[in-house]
Amino acid sequence: MANSDPQSTFRGLPLTAEQDAEVRHYIKVRTQHGLPWDTPELGAMLRDMLQPPGYDNGDVSEDADEMKSAVERATASVDEAMDPVEADEERNAAMEAEWMKGPKR
Repeated sequence: MANSDPQSTFRGLPLTAEQDAEVRHYIKVRTQHGLPWDTPELGAMLRDMLQPPGYDNGDVSEDADEMKSAVERATASVDEAMDPVEADEERNAAMEAEWMKGPKR
């Protein structure tokens, strides 16, 4: 997905070709229906395109700690004397159970 030339995109914004096409299509449809096109909806669309929702890095360490704890609990349920295949299945089942419980928040 190549970026379009900023001089040729809507208002010179750094949009991809697909994003620029989406904006121009929105404007065309609004104009065809006799509606104003410079709307809050268009502003929100452009904001989403330029600043897509990101992952909040503040929770990364909490999520990593939670995942590590879940893995430790699942691993603790495996008996070392088990057959390796059975131990792997048991560990997978324990991990699934941990994920079903959801976050510890």
